[in-house]
Amino acid sequence: MTTHPSPRPARRRKRSPQLIDLALQGGGSHGAFTWGVLDRLLQDETLEIAGVSGTSAGAMNAVALAAGLMDGGREGARESLGRVWRRVAQTSPFHALEMGPLAGLWGPDNPWLAAWTAPWRQAASLLGTQLSPYQLNPLNLNPLRDVLTETIDFDRVCGCHKTQLFIAATQVRTGALRTFRQHELSVDVVLASACLPLLFQAVEIDGEAYWDGGYAGNPTLLPLIRESAADDLLLVQINPSLREELPTRADAILERINEVTFNASLLKEMRSIALLQQLIVDEGRPGHHYRNPLFARVQALKVHRVEGGEALAALGAGTKTQTQWPFLSMLFDRGIEAADRWLHTNRHHIGQRSTLDLVRAFGV
Repeated sequence: MTTHPSPRPARRRKRSPQLIDLALQGGGSHGAFTWGVLDRLLQDETLEIAGVSGTSAGAMNAVALAAGLMDGGREGARESLGRVWRRVAQTSPFHALEMGPLAGLWGPDNPWLAAWTAPWRQAASLLGTQLSPYQLNPLNLNPLRDVLTETIDFDRVCGCHKTQLFIAATQVRTGALRTFRQHELSVDVVLASACLPLLFQAVEIDGEAYWDGGYAGNPTLLPLIRESAADDLLLVQINPSLREELPTRADAILERINEVTFNASLLKEMRSIALLQQLIVDEGRPGHHYRNPLFARVQALKVHRVEGGEALAALGAGTKTQTQWPFLSMLFDRGIEAADRWLHTNRHHIGQRSTLDLVRAFGV
């Protein structure tokens, strides 16, 4: 009796990862929340990051991501991001104590520590409103420069072919947005994107002075829509959009002004996108062949959001300068949790539809 080998089961074709763009807000040390979000996204091999637009801390996360992707793919990117944030923690004046036997006392939930450091933070904030960084810091020392120089290979960033990068800064002379493309990126570009004018001297690039990109684009979305191949855009938002309570104390009012200011450019871009998408529907022209390809890109755009929400809002703007390792680790964990919840709820919608209602979230 002749036997025939059993037919081999048909191999399942491996699906190509779905392309997604990331828009990373700035927000000082709260950018460690974004680090957690990125770490979780990088573990999902069904997604591929096509482009990243970053501002301030978002810019720092973006270049760490790109350098790591070039050196070791997804795991390399996770390692690169962790290396940058561990180096940020080393700039904390309490770093030795945080790593010592009394490390538990320096955790973010310690009310004694918060009460002890509050007067110092308030005094520093008050001093910053009276004296400029040109008076307080004439040598223009910036610990972030050392962090970036020691942890990021910008040749790898500029040559990265695994994702596209767009970094925002604000031109001091005109107040206009400057979007730096990948081949232009350097330590100075990231420092410009993160330059808070009451803390640091303006960063000069090619004879032009720049301040924090958050004033003009936090982050800017148009380059992703126009130049990236992805139709899905995920916003990682760390500045609270909504606060139910009316601020009545001076510090609370200033804090809310800061949040509104750094969300203003994002609000305008999101409202413009929502308006344009609504006009396309109202005109009955979905699928139309447009002379300007931007219309087709906006029509195809699907928008999503992971945000810090109440967890980050409760911390307050004053904590954006805290770089203690327990604090950064806590934000990292919250970022992972937020991204994991978002993926569990919305992963199947990627490539299908928006999961963020732009009209409800930003108005038109």
